[in-house]
Order: sequence, then structure tokens, then C-alpha cells
Amino acid sequence: MADRSADTLVDGHADARSVEAGLDALDTAPQLPPRPGLGRVLVRSVLPPVVFLALLVGVWQIAYVAEVKPPYALPGPADVWSTFLETVADGRALEAVWVSVSRGFVGFALSLVIGTLLGLLLWSSRWVRAAVGPIVSGLQSLPSVAWVPAAIIWFQLTDAAIYTVVLLGAVPSIANGLLGGFKQVPPLYDRVGRVLGLGAAGRMRHVLLPAALPGYLGGLRQGWAFAWRSLMAAELITYSPSLGLGLGQLLNVGRELSQMSLVITSIVLILVVGIAIELLVFAPVERRILRNRGLTVGG
Repeated sequence: MADRSADTLVDGHADARSVEAGLDALDTAPQLPPRPGLGRVLVRSVLPPVVFLALLVGVWQIAYVAEVKPPYALPGPADVWSTFLETVADGRALEAVWVSVSRGFVGFALSLVIGTLLGLLLWSSRWVRAAVGPIVSGLQSLPSVAWVPAAIIWFQLTDAAIYTVVLLGAVPSIANGLLGGFKQVPPLYDRVGRVLGLGAAGRMRHVLLPAALPGYLGGLRQGWAFAWRSLMAAELITYSPSLGLGLGQLLNVGRELSQMSLVITSIVLILVVGIAIELLVFAPVERRILRNRGLTVGG
């Protein structure tokens, strides 16, 4: 009997040591893999889109040589490149990019403020969420170009008409993104905030908003995409010399002149700006948030 008790005691100490060792292993910081070299980064991140673009241009050139469409409807890559260089040389490309990007940033900043306040209001009041929530979701699915005729009637051919279309396109996405982020926060977090003595504003600032940040960021990213598309639709239709030359207006000039190479140049510029904002703004912010939360490794 004494031997059996001794064995039980030894086994108990062994189990305790195993548990302690496991806890120590959990507390130990994981060994991060070495940062990839520049060559590997280029091969993994830069080479695939370059190869894809080369293939796309090759298919385009083959279609041009085969005359799938008449040259006036489908110009060759060399013709489009020549038109692009011409728009850069005469300043139209840089002017159009600057006008549209500045409008986009102003419109998105306004949408950010209004959409965030609307999302907070929807979350704080169940009645408002039940009454206004379906309308906000419906506005998110409504094509922004549908607002352009109404905005022109309300504000004529002015910047106010353009910003109205941008706001109506971006605000619902930002509000729904913030609301969706709040819905993903475990209720336990809010109860912990109450136990710690935080008021409603304190829980919102220190508990709920940080926990809802990934969903909110997704709403901001979608809001920017909607803002940029809404801006292009508004600029394309609200063409006026008093508004300046944005990318949408440049696209409309190519359409009116039946200059397909200018149309394609404008489309490429719109696409490049959208990709640049994603890579330079939203992707780094997302990586930083995920890294701070331990959801990814590396830089």
C-alpha cells in the first residue's frame, strides 16, 4: 500500500511538472522564421503580376494583328503607349490623376466621418438599427451611378454634385463595416469592461472599437472602393470645363472624340490609382493590425 501511494505521489509530481513545462512553452515567444531575402520577395510578389501583364499584352497584340476588331475600336498596345506618353507630355495625365485623387481623398474623408458616426448610432440603438439598418444595406447595393442625375438636378454641374455621389456610395459600406465589426466582438469583452468600471464611452473607446477594428478596416477598404467607383461615375457624367479635368472627364473626352487609345489610357490610369491606394495604404495597415494581434508573422 505504501509503495502504491509513493508511486501515485511520484506520478502526480510528474504530471505537475508536465503541466508547468507546457505552460512555460506557451509563454515562450515563438521563433519567427527568417525574413525572406529581396530576391525571394521579388519572385513571389513582383514576378507573377509582371508575367500576367506580359501575357495580357501579348494576347492583346495578337488580337490587334488578327484584326478581331477594327483598329479604331481596338488599337494596338503601341498606339495606346504612344497616347499615354502624349497625355503625360502635355500634362493631361498628371492633372487628371491629381484632380481625381484629391477629390477621392476629400470625399472619402467626409464619408469616413459620416459613416463612422452612423455605424456608432446603429450599434448604440436597437430601434435605430431596426429602422435604418435595412435602408443602409439597401443603399450599399444601389449602383452609385443612379444618384448622378439627382445630384446634378440638386447641385447642377458642381463639385457638390460629385461629392454627393461619393458620399452616397461610400457611407453605407463604412457604416455596415463598423456595425459588422461590433457584431463579431464577443459579449464577454463588454462585460469585462463593465467589471473594470468603464462607462459606455470608455468601453466603446478601449474595448469595443479595438476589438471591432478588423471588421471596421474591411468596411473602410470597401468604402474606398465604392468612393472611387462613385467618383469615376460622377466625373464621367458631370463633364464641365469649370470642374477641371479628372480621370472620368478624360475618359469622357476619349469617348466623345472616338479615340479608343485615350479611352484605354484613361481606364489604365484609373486602375493604377486604385491598385496604388490598396498597396500603399490599406495593405500595410491590415498587415500591421494582424501582426499586432498575432494573426500573422513577418513584416
